[in-house]
Formats: sequence, structure tokens, C-alpha cells
Amino acid sequence: MTDLLFLPAQPRRGDTSLLLRAAVLAAGGTLSLMAVVAMARGALGLSPTLARAHDVAVWIHLGSVLPALPLGLYVLLARKGDARHRMLGRIWAGLMVVAALSALALRDLNHGQFSFIHIFIPITLIGLWRAIAAARAGRIATHRKVMVSLYLAGLIGAGSFAFMPGRVMGTWLFG
Repeated sequence: MTDLLFLPAQPRRGDTSLLLRAAVLAAGGTLSLMAVVAMARGALGLSPTLARAHDVAVWIHLGSVLPALPLGLYVLLARKGDARHRMLGRIWAGLMVVAALSALALRDLNHGQFSFIHIFIPITLIGLWRAIAAARAGRIATHRKVMVSLYLAGLIGAGSFAFMPGRVMGTWLFG
């Protein structure tokens, strides 16, 4: 834990700005907390249960998104470039691929059709490919920019829609 320096006074060379790190921490922390409270309320029976909450695709999607939130936050804010960063980054990327692909099966709110939120599927998959290609080519600034964008758009942006009325997480959190 000593290498995890949240919001240092001076960002490390090649790291993201203090303002961006604060925004990522605030957004990721808030959405993670909302997800934990929603899951607890759903598990304890303190909120209504939707029929689709028992769908396997929903559980696969939640099972990949929920750990990706805090893991991505850690990877973005912790030391970069070492073996741990690469290993955790690979795990996060794998979780994001599962989240994107499982979202293909989540179409019940739009009568079996894709909705506007499904735009995050190709954005996520293409973004991951771009970020990995950039890192392998040594273009670390591009890798960093794409990964921060993926976290903010693919998890925070898309995840915020999960708390809308009628959606599983929104129903569990707000009743």
C-alpha cells in the first residue's frame, strides 16, 4: 500500500494531472459506493426485485463491472509501469471485455433492440485495442489518455445509466 499515493502534491513524471486524478477518484469512488449500497440493498431484500435481476447475462455483466470499478481506480492512481501495473491492467482489460460482450445480451429495456447505451460496447472494445497497441508500441501518453477515457466513459459514463429508473441497479439503490 505504500506505493499507492493518492493525489500527491506533485504528480509523478508522466502521470496524469492532479485535477484529473481528483476527478477520477471522486467519480470512481462515488459510483463504487453507489454500487455497493445498491448490491447490499438488493441482497438484503430492502428493495424491489426485478425479474431481469435473475438473468444470467445481468449477473455476468455485474460480476465484471463491479470489480472493474475499484480495480480500474487503483490502476489509474497507483504507480505505473511495473509488473503489478501490467498484471492488474490485464485483469481490468479482461473484465472490461466481459462487461462489453455481456452487454450485448442486455436488451430487455428496449424490446429486444439495442439502445443508445450500447454505443459503449464498440467504444470499449476499440478503446482497449488502441490502449494495448499504444502501450506495446511505447506510446505511453496515448495509452494513458485512452485508458483514462475508457474508465470515465466506459465505466463511469455507462455505469451512471445503470442507476436510471427501471434498471436493476437503480431499482436496488432507490427502490
